[in-house]
Amino acid sequence: MVLMMKLIRQCGYILITIVVVASTANRVIGEDIVIAKLRYGGGGDWYANPTSLPNLHYEVENRTGISMADIEEDVVVSLSDPNLQSYPIINITGHGRIAFTEEERRALVDYLKGGGFLHADDNYGMDEYFRAEMEAIFGEGCLVELPKSHLIYHCFYDLDGLPKIHEHHGGPPKGYGIFIDGRLCVFYSYNTDLSDGWEAPEVHNDPPQKREMAYQMGTNIVVYALTH
Repeated sequence: MVLMMKLIRQCGYILITIVVVASTANRVIGEDIVIAKLRYGGGGDWYANPTSLPNLHYEVENRTGISMADIEEDVVVSLSDPNLQSYPIINITGHGRIAFTEEERRALVDYLKGGGFLHADDNYGMDEYFRAEMEAIFGEGCLVELPKSHLIYHCFYDLDGLPKIHEHHGGPPKGYGIFIDGRLCVFYSYNTDLSDGWEAPEVHNDPPQKREMAYQMGTNIVVYALTH
């Protein structure tokens, strides 16, 4: 796999597009790739950061050549949506309580086992609820911290682990994962707030270098999710 990613970097846009099409063909034939925002119950603001995913789509396509959908607002999906499997990546964020029904929990497992990928981005106040839901589904200790050597940090941009974008909590940012049958299918970016870094520049007035760090990590997440 490391050799594959080196070849991708060397050969550029054409090869990475071939790899992405081959790995997602059963779900996105003839369509641009969409990262869907996950709507959930419990009262948390699942709709937070409304400019983040449209901006990330634009940046990923420009940086990698992957054909991403041109969206002006979030494409929203729930775990009970019959079209859930048509989205290779779903994103969950927010500032408060997250609650899934038993049906939604089963649907998430089916989605992930079917090749889907969940990126959870910690907004302030979300951590305890997201962890509780994941442990209710996958068991205690399911979220494991990924080492800085993990390919998700190196598959397109060569990064020194997860970048710190916003100072919501003290301490360093951490990336956690959940694996099913050896495949990383949930990536949880904790204590960084990548989504804020993807927002329109006037929203948080982040310096350009912080936004660039956020987009580089976001690009890596998308490339990794689409090629594994």
